[in-house]
Amino acid sequence: MAEPLKNMYDEAFLSAFGTRVARAWAPFDAERFVRLALADGWEALALKGRIRRISLSLGAVLPGDYERALDILEEIAGECRGFPYLFFPDFVESYGLSHWGRSVRALALFTRSSSAEFAVRPFIKQDPARMMAQMLAWSADPDEHVRRLASEGCRPRLPWADALPAFKRDPSPILPILDALKADPSEYVRRSVANNLNDISKDHPALVMELATRWHGANPQTDALLRHACRGLIRGRADEDAMRLFGLLPAPEAVVSAWTVTPGTAAIGDAVLVAYEVQLPLPAGEARKLRLEMAVTYPRSAEGSGYRKLFRLAERVLEGGGTIAGTRKLSFKDLSTRRHYPGTHTLALVVNGKETATTGVVLEAVKEEAD
Repeated sequence: MAEPLKNMYDEAFLSAFGTRVARAWAPFDAERFVRLALADGWEALALKGRIRRISLSLGAVLPGDYERALDILEEIAGECRGFPYLFFPDFVESYGLSHWGRSVRALALFTRSSSAEFAVRPFIKQDPARMMAQMLAWSADPDEHVRRLASEGCRPRLPWADALPAFKRDPSPILPILDALKADPSEYVRRSVANNLNDISKDHPALVMELATRWHGANPQTDALLRHACRGLIRGRADEDAMRLFGLLPAPEAVVSAWTVTPGTAAIGDAVLVAYEVQLPLPAGEARKLRLEMAVTYPRSAEGSGYRKLFRLAERVLEGGGTIAGTRKLSFKDLSTRRHYPGTHTLALVVNGKETATTGVVLEAVKEEAD
C-alpha cells in the first residue's frame, strides 16, 4: 500500500523548516515549534489535521502580531514550494479572517508556491460578494497559479474541502469567473474550470449543458475543456444531449463479440485480464464514434454493499464493419483511496453510455500462510 501523504510531515521535515524560519527571524524557537507540532495526538492526525497542527504551532512561536508573522512567512515563501507547504495558506485561514485585505494579498502570494484553494473558502463563506469580486479580479492575473485559484477555490464540491452549499444551490456567482477563464492559455487553469463545471453539473446539469452548447465550437482548447467538464454527464448520467454534443451518438447496433475476464477467480492483491471486442455493422461508408468503458461494481464492505467505478478502454471513430478490440489489466491491489473486499465484482462493458455486456470475477481474501 502506498505511503500515506501525511507521513511527509515528519520530525526531519519540521526541523528543517523551523531552521529556515529562524534564518529569516532569529527569535524563532525552532525546537519549540517542532515540539508543539509533534505533541500528543500527532500520530492519529490525518493529513489536513497535521497541516492545521503545523499552522497553529507556527502561530504559537511566530510574533503575536499577525501582519508581522505574515511578513516572515512571505520572506521565505519562495523557498517553500510544493504540496507540503499547504500550511502557509492554512496559517492565513487560521488567523487572518479579520484581516481581509492583508490576508487576500498573502493568499495570492502563497498560491504561487503551493495552493490556497482550501484557504479561500472561509473567506467566501464570510463575505461571498466581496470574495467573489476579488476572485474575479484574480481571473485576470498574469500568474497562472492565481488565475487557477480564482476557479479552483470556488468549486462547489472541491475534494478534501468543505462544500460551498450556497453555490451548490445557486452557482451563478461562479459563472463570470469560468467565462473569463474558459479559453485561458494555461491548461492548468482550464483543467480547473472543467472540474468546477463538473461539480456544478451534479446539481445543475441543464445549466452546464446550456453553457457547453453556447461555448462549444469557438476554440479547440475550450472544446477539450468542455469535454472534460461534461464527463459526469457522459459517464455517470449517459446524458444524450452531452453525448451528442461530442459526437457520441447512441450505438445500439454495436455487437459485442468478446467480453471476458481471466482468471474468473482472484485474490486480493492480484490482477485479472479483461478482453473486449466490439463490432459495428453499419453500411460501408458510414462511421460512428465509439467510447468503450469498463464499469466495475466493487463491494464497499464485507457486508456486500457496492459502488461503481468507470475505467476508459478506448474511444475512436469506427467505420461500418470495423472492430475495436483490446485488453485491460484490472488490479485488485489495495490503494490509499480504495480497499478491496472479497465477493463477486461485476464488470460491465459500456458503449456510448449503454451497458452492452457483463461478466464477473470472484475476489477471495488472501490466505494466511501456515506456520
